[in-house]
Amino acid sequence: MTSAPSPASGTPYLAGGLVDAPWWRTPAGREGLAVGTVGLYGVSAGALGVAAGLSVWQTVLTSLLIFSGGSQFALYGVIGAGGGALAAVATSTLLGLRNGFYGLELSRLLAPGRRLLPVAAHLTIDESTAVALAQDTPHESRVGFWTTGIALFVVWQTTTLLGALAGEAMGDPRAYGLDAAAAAAFVALVWPRLTGHGADRRSGARATAALAMVLTLVSAPFVPTGVEVLIGALAALVVGLRGRRGGERPATAPGEAVA
Repeated sequence: MTSAPSPASGTPYLAGGLVDAPWWRTPAGREGLAVGTVGLYGVSAGALGVAAGLSVWQTVLTSLLIFSGGSQFALYGVIGAGGGALAAVATSTLLGLRNGFYGLELSRLLAPGRRLLPVAAHLTIDESTAVALAQDTPHESRVGFWTTGIALFVVWQTTTLLGALAGEAMGDPRAYGLDAAAAAAFVALVWPRLTGHGADRRSGARATAALAMVLTLVSAPFVPTGVEVLIGALAALVVGLRGRRGGERPATAPGEAVA
């Protein structure tokens, strides 16, 4: 492909943007940096970790190792509610499984190589996947993925530390309503999926949410804390199988979720 001068500046352009432009001047780079600011709400994750009974450094360590907002909120929420470690880890892992499916698609698109593969796997989250898949060329996808992943990782870990320090300084989290932060965070994560997209997807998502709520409420009095969340997750399987038999499209698609 040959380049041609931009009508405005005379700078050579290709289909995806400036030729040999620094990564931060490309559309994918700018988009990645913008999405990286989502990590600012790591403050709430840090405060919730301390509220759940973890120390500041335990909260920071789990954040470094998990690096997935939904999974971290699940872990802290179950521990804070008195659940066992097994239930907390199982719930967190269940929510993080989607990142593995993202990786199947991104490994072909990004081709990171052996040395970078573990790093790419750790940075494969909703936001980095969405930005990478939104680009027009493999090169732009790589720029978008790495920019988003690294920016979000740095911002998230920094704000998680600040939130944990603030949470420790505040004392009893229940006095500030932080014991309800996990539930509020999950509502914020789920709500766009219940109101967005087409009618078919909305109905599938709402059916899943309703069934999950019923299963969770019914099972909660009879199972250890945290296990009811795993039981509620069966709703996705039930609705998904029903939709497949009926020829419906799935309620969600990889890369559409955030956090």
